[in-house]
Amino acid sequence: MRLESQIKRTMTNTRLIQKYNVPGPRYTSYPTVPYWDVTDFSIEKWIKTLQQSFEESNQKEGISLYLHLPFCESLCTFCACNKRITKQHHVEAPYIEALLKEWQLYLDLLPEKPVIREVHLGGGTPSFFSPENLKFLLENIFSKAEIHPEREFSFEGHPNNTTQEHLQTLYDLGFRRVSFGVQDYDPEVQKAIHRIQLPENVQKATEIARKIGYESVSHDLVFGLPFQNLDKVIATIKITEGFHPDRIAFYSYAHVPWIKGVGQRGFKEEDLPGGEEKRELYEKGKELLEDMGYLEIGMDHFSLKTDSLYQSMINKKIHRNFMGYTSSSTQVMIGLGVSSISDSWYAFAQNVKTIEEYYRELENNKLPIFRGHILKEEDLFIRKQILNLMCLLETQWENNIIEEKYPEIIGRLKEFENDGLLELKKNSIVVKEKGRSFIRNICMAFDLRMMRNVPQTRLFSMTV
Repeated sequence: MRLESQIKRTMTNTRLIQKYNVPGPRYTSYPTVPYWDVTDFSIEKWIKTLQQSFEESNQKEGISLYLHLPFCESLCTFCACNKRITKQHHVEAPYIEALLKEWQLYLDLLPEKPVIREVHLGGGTPSFFSPENLKFLLENIFSKAEIHPEREFSFEGHPNNTTQEHLQTLYDLGFRRVSFGVQDYDPEVQKAIHRIQLPENVQKATEIARKIGYESVSHDLVFGLPFQNLDKVIATIKITEGFHPDRIAFYSYAHVPWIKGVGQRGFKEEDLPGGEEKRELYEKGKELLEDMGYLEIGMDHFSLKTDSLYQSMINKKIHRNFMGYTSSSTQVMIGLGVSSISDSWYAFAQNVKTIEEYYRELENNKLPIFRGHILKEEDLFIRKQILNLMCLLETQWENNIIEEKYPEIIGRLKEFENDGLLELKKNSIVVKEKGRSFIRNICMAFDLRMMRNVPQTRLFSMTV
């Protein structure tokens, strides 16, 4: 009887994977970038929304800063981030000068000193920059702002080049969380993605961070990489268990070679695990992580109960934006650096994507923005629903607004309900445990812009 039940469950999972393994967004924003209405956007409109949102929220909750530090010494072929490959560290100083120039342009637009609540250094490889240069950059940014008493400062570190000096310098500046990119420990996988690192490097970086006093150390793992199989994923997680990180991000590899070109073509398509096999990697990984005491948070994230990310989920304060999941939220997020995206809640604005153009715009005293989106009332409503689902796996609305105004959403949700993935109530939905694996698909049911303009070409990675 138990065997029959297991076979039936496997057949059901296979059917659902085949049905829902389609291209879909990861919803770090709504609308997603391909659906921004750039024709209705202008820098003047962006500034107006920023000033409005800043006045509404700065004193109450502060603002977030994202700093994009794009330089890497070598190319990882799985990476879809905006980066510049170089071993020439003389590039650090002019880039820092440009970041500070951009920060000043924003300060000149704001009516009062910003209160900085969150800072995240992303890339690229933030630890490409020397500790001295990072200190110079951040001290200059902080000198023209106030620091929120409940600050949350974090950075992404490469285990191979994040030194004790990096960790101590950033700790002294208020950083308490670090995320180390691991991906996978198998030599064959590492060679394919050009990310060679030894477990002892990760262990050393983790132990130094803890000794210094970091409150949250996260390890980033990726499933669905070339040459990965069940044994390799299990081995990587078993090694990770020995380091006992506070958080683990267990990401699905986003294979988007049509966007990033040859940088993601260091392996053949047949080297990648397929839909059902890839899903099995995640399900086994999730099982192991839960056995180790980690709890699933939103999508792709796991944490110990002692970590602030879990506490924020329990207290329903968890947030998701272009920096990923955060333990607190601010209405305003200013992105500094090439390709960075800023968010005023009422609008998005993205910087130019090449360093040369970024420098040119700043030399002319212009914000280096090249596109954006002003959110309409409908956008704001849908954004709230998708954000609730991505963070809390539930959402609700008032006055039958979806039933009456957007019946097409209800029709799509009923299909998920029929598949046992969610519970559809009056004016609300709750995602079931079985539905967590398909949260991107469920969010797509609310995506009115995609619904009204189905892409003719592939824009997103597969959801499974």
